[in-house]
Amino acid sequence: MINRVREITRIGVFTSGGDSPGMNAAIRAAVRTAIYKGKKVTGIYHGYQGMIDNSMFDMDSPSVSSIIQQGGTILKTARCMEFKTVEGRAKAYENVKAAGIDALVAIGGDGTFTGAEIFSREYDIPMMCIPGTIDNDLNGTDLTIGYDTANNTVIEAIDKIRDTAASHNRLFFVEVMGRDSGCIALNAGIAGGAEAILLPEKDTAIEELIDMLSQGADSNKSSMIVIVAEGDKNGGATDVAKRVKEKFDNFDTKVSILGHLQRGGSPSSADRVLATRMGYYAVNELLKGNSRATVGIRGSEIVTTPLEEALSKKELKLNEDLVEIAKIMAI
Repeated sequence: MINRVREITRIGVFTSGGDSPGMNAAIRAAVRTAIYKGKKVTGIYHGYQGMIDNSMFDMDSPSVSSIIQQGGTILKTARCMEFKTVEGRAKAYENVKAAGIDALVAIGGDGTFTGAEIFSREYDIPMMCIPGTIDNDLNGTDLTIGYDTANNTVIEAIDKIRDTAASHNRLFFVEVMGRDSGCIALNAGIAGGAEAILLPEKDTAIEELIDMLSQGADSNKSSMIVIVAEGDKNGGATDVAKRVKEKFDNFDTKVSILGHLQRGGSPSSADRVLATRMGYYAVNELLKGNSRATVGIRGSEIVTTPLEEALSKKELKLNEDLVEIAKIMAI
């Protein structure tokens, strides 16, 4: 929403929730844009928990030198149950106010956005959110910071698993992150040439999966890989592999759970540029009077969406063409 333009002299920057590659690039862009505009910057450690604990410090341009290439977040992150209480938010606000912070830039996922919307509304403090999560499951943007890097990490892992799978004529079940979103599974599955992809958004019966794998076996494939999104309704990769093995024991099956390595590593060029654009845009929007909104990218354009709208709308992120392409490429 567009509020009256108020004087902002100091902007607080923090990261919250799960980390994602590119968060540091967003921090760097927000800090340097604010300084360029003549504003002071306060860094807040450990997200909302840092507000409650009063863990804050002044930031200048050297504070963010040589961090654009680093994964994780130099401001650290945490999940804060106390901030969900009225008392916790009141304590956080008193510390923010005492630090002279006039506006906030929050980098994180939907939990971060929810806290930001409530906090900003309760205390009328300008707030701009930047979507940082590998899951790519936030509304108001086509892409989230960290998604591209996570995809590249998964694809690299699939390529390596394919090498050993082909050497032994094995069937691998590879579990990827994404919570309730199948974006990583679908895109990495296509790029990695997977024979099947199990997605939270699509119901795939075990019998249907076995039929797909049988077709691959009949085609004399030297290896097969099934990508399983962690939120798939059939359970994780271990459960799926066990059920397939029980009904079709011709396969020598192996399971690989990629886990949190998908969150780490140096961010890709795409994530560094996206994060930099978003950090720059977030600060400029705050200075224009925009508040309680999230920055996003639509096509090639950076846009903002009111937090209330972004949190209430549910968008299906899966590209149906890609779902169909995945089936065809697996024959």
